[in-house]
Amino acid sequence: MDSRIAAAIHLALEPVALFWADEKPERAMEFAPGKWGCVMFLLAAAAKGKTAVASRETFGCWGGGVGLGFGDHYRNFPGGEESFCRFLSTGNAGSEAGRAIGHEMAASGATAMADEFLQGERYLKSPQVVAKFLAGLPIMDIPARYVVMKPLREVDLTRDNVRSITFLVNPDQLSALVVLANYEGEHNENVAIPFAAGCQAIGICTYRESEKANPRAVVGLVDLSARKNVRRQLGKDVMSFSVTAEMFRRMEGNVEGSFLERETWKGLAE
Repeated sequence: MDSRIAAAIHLALEPVALFWADEKPERAMEFAPGKWGCVMFLLAAAAKGKTAVASRETFGCWGGGVGLGFGDHYRNFPGGEESFCRFLSTGNAGSEAGRAIGHEMAASGATAMADEFLQGERYLKSPQVVAKFLAGLPIMDIPARYVVMKPLREVDLTRDNVRSITFLVNPDQLSALVVLANYEGEHNENVAIPFAAGCQAIGICTYRESEKANPRAVVGLVDLSARKNVRRQLGKDVMSFSVTAEMFRRMEGNVEGSFLERETWKGLAE
């Protein structure tokens, strides 16, 4: 389906529909089993008109498996969840087992990963804070074989099991979507910006919103690693804005007659 929102905000990239399926689309972009890849590469490809797919064997990285809803893969991280908690914070250099794993990574040629594994990404202050972050994630195992990402215009919302719709936007467009999300709400906090991986924002964080009586939109690409990964494909000023299918329908229905037809927005959109 075509989106009135995309037209009104002059979206440069296609809105992306993410849905669950038990059949894999033909000729879909997919990572090779066991090979590293960032899920946001798949999102970027879909925003440029392609179909992308991931399964429990082809989600690209441990965080991607979690983010798309294929269970708790942090326990499969080298050294287990405890090692991941150190990786996201202060690093594994202080652990004898961690040093051994890091040296193996470096010896295999994965020098950048080895450095981050040993020294830590430092995104959270301590392993204890990371453990609390993990405890608060809506980690789930979805009842489907595949997660598919397609341009929204190729998706039927009445037939496909759409779990999120994501807009890739600049700051002005993001502002417009925040206003539109609150245009017809019970309160004025209808958008959330969680600390989350890029794939978690478009995946499990938005899945969780679908379980609520009043779902919120989820702003993503606050994940610095994901931003670095897709900067070449998307540019440096792009954020993601994900909504449930229900919230998308409501926002679509509110374009006509709204601020998107007035001079303030038209002036920003020029």
